[in-house]
Amino acid sequence: EVQLVESGGGLVQAGGSLRLSCAASGFTFHDYTIGWFRQAPGKEREGVSCISNSDESTYYRDSVKGRFTISSDLAKNTVYLQMNSLKPEDTAVYYCAAVRLLGSCVVIASVYGHWGQGTQVTVSS
Repeated sequence: EVQLVESGGGLVQAGGSLRLSCAASGFTFHDYTIGWFRQAPGKEREGVSCISNSDESTYYRDSVKGRFTISSDLAKNTVYLQMNSLKPEDTAVYYCAAVRLLGSCVVIASVYGHWGQGTQVTVSS
């Protein structure tokens, strides 16, 4: 059974940092692309970042470039999202998702077949 478990969310002041973790199990981690998505109240879910475990390619949405870093630990079957210089507009529920996809990753939600339960990130001003 595929499982994705997020952790690391919380309340932080603007300018602060958080590191989200996505622990995966139940599939061949190396063959999968992992994406991070977020959804703020009243807004559409949006793709934040992704990493391909097969070729280590990454993607970031423009609003997080230079502030967020995605990484993958194949030995631990875990993907991390290091979030620095957080802003109030980063407040959302963050989800990780997985898709069996080799090569460059994408952050199109409909492509991903497996999702975690989400973790709340709140950035106060």
